[in-house]
Amino acid sequence: MRATWKLHLLTAFLLLLLLSNGVGGEDWSGDYSKLSGIIIPGLASTQLRAWSILDCPYSPLDFNPLDLVWLDTTKLLSAVNCWLKCMLLDPHNQTDHPDCKSRPDSGLSAITELDPGYITGPLSSVWKEWVKWCIEFGIEANAIIAVPYDWRLSPSMLEERDLYFHKLKLTFETALKLRGGPSVVFAHSLGNDVFRYFLEWLKLEIAPKHYVKWLDDHIHAYFAVGAPLLGAVETVKGTLSGLTFGLPISEGTARLMVNSFASSLWMMPFSKYCKAENKYWNHFSGGNRNKRGHQLYHCEEREFQMNFSGWPTNIINIEIPATRGYEAYPSVTDMTETNFSSIECGIPTQLSFSAREIADGTFFKAIEDYDPDMKRILYQLKKLYHDDPVLNPLTPWERPPLKNIFCIYGTDLKTEVGYYFAPSGKPYPDNWIITDVIYEIEGSLFSRSGNLVEGNPGAASGDETVPYHSLSWCKNWLGPKVNITRSPQSEHDGSDVQEELNVEHHHEEDILPNMTRLPRVKYITYYEDSESIPGRRTAVWEIDKANHRNIVRSPVLMRELWLQMWHDIHPDAKSKFVTKAKRGPLRNEDCYWDYGKARCAWAEYCEYRYLFGDVHLGQSCRLKNSRADLLSHYL
Repeated sequence: MRATWKLHLLTAFLLLLLLSNGVGGEDWSGDYSKLSGIIIPGLASTQLRAWSILDCPYSPLDFNPLDLVWLDTTKLLSAVNCWLKCMLLDPHNQTDHPDCKSRPDSGLSAITELDPGYITGPLSSVWKEWVKWCIEFGIEANAIIAVPYDWRLSPSMLEERDLYFHKLKLTFETALKLRGGPSVVFAHSLGNDVFRYFLEWLKLEIAPKHYVKWLDDHIHAYFAVGAPLLGAVETVKGTLSGLTFGLPISEGTARLMVNSFASSLWMMPFSKYCKAENKYWNHFSGGNRNKRGHQLYHCEEREFQMNFSGWPTNIINIEIPATRGYEAYPSVTDMTETNFSSIECGIPTQLSFSAREIADGTFFKAIEDYDPDMKRILYQLKKLYHDDPVLNPLTPWERPPLKNIFCIYGTDLKTEVGYYFAPSGKPYPDNWIITDVIYEIEGSLFSRSGNLVEGNPGAASGDETVPYHSLSWCKNWLGPKVNITRSPQSEHDGSDVQEELNVEHHHEEDILPNMTRLPRVKYITYYEDSESIPGRRTAVWEIDKANHRNIVRSPVLMRELWLQMWHDIHPDAKSKFVTKAKRGPLRNEDCYWDYGKARCAWAEYCEYRYLFGDVHLGQSCRLKNSRADLLSHYL
């Protein structure tokens, strides 16, 4: 009996010792020095470097190992054909061009500026301002970890070629061991799809009873920024007519390049009513799969009862040319010999396609006889997405089992939601032309010419790249009772803050706050739920006029993220979410000169303090108190 008592006492002592040392990530609370930040960048937001020696004829610039490929605008302008060789992938097996191959760079430098330089640097800046903000607030160098990836590849190829998800898992585990606390995930755009795939892949790597514990130990919060949760319409435009990314290349060249990347299908729009079977349970129970072992894809009745698969309008409206087969996309050499009178005299057929018909391949099959790229796209769609053994990404995402989720996106910008295409009469890759575009603008649909279009517009519009319908899907992760707060984006004293508590929310229905807006004032609307899932918090932040590509550089977003994390880690925090009652300056850059009052604005926080080198009055306005004193107001 005494031996048993001693054994229990020893066990309790060892358990207490383990907990005091932070095993399992339980004692990090209140010490932000133990947190790590892991950044997963978006599409085209990681540098790619050459891993070959390529001699470029007729150009003084060649490609040597470790030379920048994405993005080096100098070589793009002087040797575009060489540059394309280093960018293109084989559309069938995603291997490199025989003459040149590229690989993603590593570290924070790979995602801060894509094309460093005095002029090109600021134009290609992505996460640089984010990193500067972290440094200014005293974050240690090893606390911010970038996980770049080859954004040209499909998710399965990321793992097959680069073991990316194995490395990502190891990154989380190393961060926990190094710093003693969990990580905060910041994902932007396509990076959210990458993180979703990682969570599904992780289910098959970890025993079921340890999966949620692993997530709790290694991930404190997930900030989903600009997440295309139901896809993005612009990807369809890139597939048919090309997306130039603002580069000095033709749309045809851009189309050739983009369609060689399997990742171009990763963000295709899809229906929220169509789902695939849960791979997690199939893996352990055998599941119900078809005879070939592929996942079953099924749609609810509502998909066929609702217009446009729940989207604002049909994604694609396309005129099918009268000529079939290869005559529909003649080669350059045949252009002078071919008489296109048959196309001109033939009566084209206009077809419309919903998000479901794009995601399941119906659209690509319909124009297969009129475009040589469609066979390759159908092959990629089936092999790399529909038949993916881990996850079909073209299905709606339910709330992941993480402790804290913050879904953040911009709203009320003019965003493309539909296209009209017609044959151009030119050879491939320029064989399609956009004849009209449908935009959503603050709750209405308009054509490119400005005419009102009928459809199912949402309560707001998207962020100029991803439609509101896709961005706002994460509102379904909120529970039945939601607290809503709307406040100005700029520093404020709380006089224009509006709040509604315990607003009823029904699944798959938007939440429309009964709140007012002052003209020319940009707001943030917070939807917060900390009650529906015990121990879990979910929040959605809608930021007025925040552009998709620039949102990660927004000082407003960075301020809100910092205040929320400061609130979370502080032992004296009294509420579940940081207060929205007021927002004052947090940095010297936030102080400015008020010419109307002839003094520094925000006199409570800022004072005039000239330092050598200041060139205007605003630069001499600086914070009165230390940052710790200022942050104490937000507990």
